[in-house]
Amino acid sequence: MTSPVGTLFSSVLQQCSAGSEFGSVIDTDLRRRLLRGLFDSYYADKADKPVIFDTNRQWCARLPALQDLFPQAKTIACVRNVAWVLDSLERLYRANPFENTKLFNDDDERNTVYSRCETLAQRNRLVGYAWTALKEAYYGENAESLLIVDYDLLSQAPERVMRLIYEFIDEPWFEHDFNHLTYDAPAFDLALGVAGLHKVKPRVAPQARRTLLPPDLFEKYAELSFWRDGSASAANVIRMKTDAALS
Repeated sequence: MTSPVGTLFSSVLQQCSAGSEFGSVIDTDLRRRLLRGLFDSYYADKADKPVIFDTNRQWCARLPALQDLFPQAKTIACVRNVAWVLDSLERLYRANPFENTKLFNDDDERNTVYSRCETLAQRNRLVGYAWTALKEAYYGENAESLLIVDYDLLSQAPERVMRLIYEFIDEPWFEHDFNHLTYDAPAFDLALGVAGLHKVKPRVAPQARRTLLPPDLFEKYAELSFWRDGSASAANVIRMKTDAALS
């Protein structure tokens, strides 16, 4: 689930920056204190915890600020073939045929599978924004603080992948039960008009299925996995080696 800290961060920064009536009376040091204070206040009841995980798709587009406020911060992004991401969202849309989900603004956007996929893939929408923000982080100057986790590898070998994640954040291993997971947010999902959006299956395992997308749509979005090419990025990526070992 997305936490509200990212939205609060953007709102405060907007009020403190050029173009705001307060921008001229708030210097950079004060701006930094205010933004750092958001994290301190929001997680004040967890001040005794050595590590905090905050979830928000926009953090990939805020790495320069995060690295300034929290030099030891790490960013973890789980990725999947974009065509399968859109397929999953399309599947949920069709499972709620008597609801006009808030994922789309009007009938033009929700008319067909083509308009729905194109809408979600726009650079300021659910899938497109996450993809462009991650691409910015992947090729950016703070890429070394980023870890890319492949969804398919995670589902196939959850313990091996999770152990690599613990190594990345330099934390001791915690034993997980990957066969008895429980998470759901029905009230949040119903408010969006997408029942089941955040429901987690009880067991981590790969599940083969046919795509609902027409072949041309699937092929179009299947070509967007830029993280497979590590030649121009300093980001950390959990990928499959040729000898079937994870790295």
